[in-house]
Amino acid sequence: QVQLVESGGGLVQPGGSLRLSCAASGSIFNINTMGWYRQAPGKERELVATITSGGRTNYADSVKGRFTISRDKAGKMVYLQMNSLKPEDTAVYYCNAYTWIIGSSGYVELWGQGTLVTVSS
Repeated sequence: QVQLVESGGGLVQPGGSLRLSCAASGSIFNINTMGWYRQAPGKERELVATITSGGRTNYADSVKGRFTISRDKAGKMVYLQMNSLKPEDTAVYYCNAYTWIIGSSGYVELWGQGTLVTVSS
């Protein structure tokens, strides 16, 4: 079974930092783009940041300069370093990956179960 598992969420004060991690496991042939999305209460899910297998990154304007996305060399882990956190960053953060599963004929989009980040004093 192929899955994405996030970790690292929690409660942090405004101005603080958190680092989210996401691990892909299972019968994986290759992973293309990985990314982080978030969904705040009452709002739609939105893109936070993505990173391609070649290391090209893309960020939402709201997090540029504060968040950094990275991947490990094996390409199955993705991280989100979040600095200068604001209350409006409060949301459930989801890991996303375009994954080629062994035995399949192409890439499929996978989602993690989400990890809650709460920014509050």
